[in-house]
Amino acid sequence: MSTLFISDLHLSAERPDITGLFIHFLQHEARQADALYILGDLFDAWIGDDDLTPFHCRVINALRALTDSDVAVYFIAGNRDFLIGRRFARMTGVTLLPESAVIDLYGSATLIMHGDTLCTLDTGYLRFRKVIRNRVLLTLLTRLPLAWRRALAAKLRSGSASQQPLSDEQLRRMDATEEAVQAALGTSAATRLIHGHTHRPDIHQHQLPDGQQATRIVLGDWYEQGSILAVHPDNTFELRNEPLS
Repeated sequence: MSTLFISDLHLSAERPDITGLFIHFLQHEARQADALYILGDLFDAWIGDDDLTPFHCRVINALRALTDSDVAVYFIAGNRDFLIGRRFARMTGVTLLPESAVIDLYGSATLIMHGDTLCTLDTGYLRFRKVIRNRVLLTLLTRLPLAWRRALAAKLRSGSASQQPLSDEQLRRMDATEEAVQAALGTSAATRLIHGHTHRPDIHQHQLPDGQQATRIVLGDWYEQGSILAVHPDNTFELRNEPLS
């Protein structure tokens, strides 16, 4: 048994190969897990819990089958799917978490988050994030007719690089900064951080101001493979990629 973490799948009807890999993962490896944590950007775009296309329902039903098998599933919103709400949670059985949370992971305090707020060099995005997540604006957005929201999402996605490899400059700007990592760990009292968003899977070591060592594990995306972190009860872990079939 282990606890599994994934992020940045960017599922869409246009990439059935990634969706197929994800559903296979839910039906097999995830069934043996103590819990599954999805750390944002499960979907490439989510415009509201009322947008129940056949593609969305397929993913929802697969998640429901997993939670019905007594595997706990937790979700932290990303920058693409922050409109996921309580209706989605009821349909899937998934537990929604705040944008950052400290969990007891086999006796080790672990901070989990999507990771976009760690990328403090990406000032344009952070300004946009502050505006778009305003509660008043979110309420107005979700009350727009579904057809309008679909058209808006299509327009935004048409200019997006979410399904393409990122340039070196984009990767640098999107990367977490040491200052932000230190601040997040300092306020959480955790010595391990797990996040996604940067699309740069790796394991980093950080020295905290009090001299403690902290481990930061960055999850990969699911563009060309499935990136999965498995943490075992003895607190060993493996970060690996599952190839697309």
